[in-house]
Amino acid sequence: MILTVTPNPALDKFYWLEDLPDDLGLTEEKSALRAEKSMTSAGGKGINVSVFLAAHGIDTVAMGFLGGHTGQIILRDVLARGVGANFVWIEEENRINVVLIVQGRGYHPIHIHEEGPRIPKEALEIFLRKYERMLLRAHYVVLAGALPPGVPPDFYQELSRRARARGVPVVVHAGGEPMLRALQERPFLVKPDVRETLRFGDMPLRTKEEVVAAGRHAIAQGASSCLISHHLTGDVLVSVDGVWEFEGKVPPSAFRNVVGADDALVGGILVGLKQGMDLVESVKYGMAAAVASAKVDEKLCLEKEKIAEELAQIEVQFRGKE
Repeated sequence: MILTVTPNPALDKFYWLEDLPDDLGLTEEKSALRAEKSMTSAGGKGINVSVFLAAHGIDTVAMGFLGGHTGQIILRDVLARGVGANFVWIEEENRINVVLIVQGRGYHPIHIHEEGPRIPKEALEIFLRKYERMLLRAHYVVLAGALPPGVPPDFYQELSRRARARGVPVVVHAGGEPMLRALQERPFLVKPDVRETLRFGDMPLRTKEEVVAAGRHAIAQGASSCLISHHLTGDVLVSVDGVWEFEGKVPPSAFRNVVGADDALVGGILVGLKQGMDLVESVKYGMAAAVASAKVDEKLCLEKEKIAEELAQIEVQFRGKE
């Protein structure tokens, strides 16, 4: 079983627009937008990973904090997609995230993210007790996404420490201070979230050389491997065994919705590992899943045939150990 932790789940609402006027809101005629279509689904990075895994027949359980009517909708969607659930319930409502996708610009969506509910201390204590029990069944743990108010910045570090004590490999799919602190507990894989800022701590990620340097820094800090997105269709894997570059030969104009691509990438890596692939082949499969997901309207591409088509287009280059 693969356990995913999403401390700040969301209900994701997507709206597709024909255009976004430059003078939006300046006149009465320009103060309203009409969506060509919309889509709603349970979200949060860990939940997305679990949905991808379940579609590949892998036993997975999602954890986190749910509350209110929005939390009930998220739970129903998670269960309907074949994902096990072991959430802690709180009084406040979960957040709703809105994504605007303009026709022809699916590679550059507009995000409106809510902060999320404040998590009370009692809920954190209940979560940790549940988490300890779930570790007895887990083969991997995925710690994913931003932390909501009330959750301390060392949360992922603490969860990583407990997983390592049980011998369970940890994947950290997050950014900022929570990800950096988790490095001290020697996670199996770190996939930094660089959507808001192209930085790894204090290190910039503007060039491929800077990406490699950041990956090596993550290894020096304790991670076994680090996968960092270099650009929209390129990723760099750094491990104790060397550096690999992955490139998907796809023009950005082919992308229709890139929002869930990073989560499909992590899910694809875990699918590969569960199927007996080595890490490099698993990352290649994850990259194919990410590209396939970006080319469909849905947040995740769950069709294995489409992923297989993209797999043949992924180029891998070994840069060596230095």
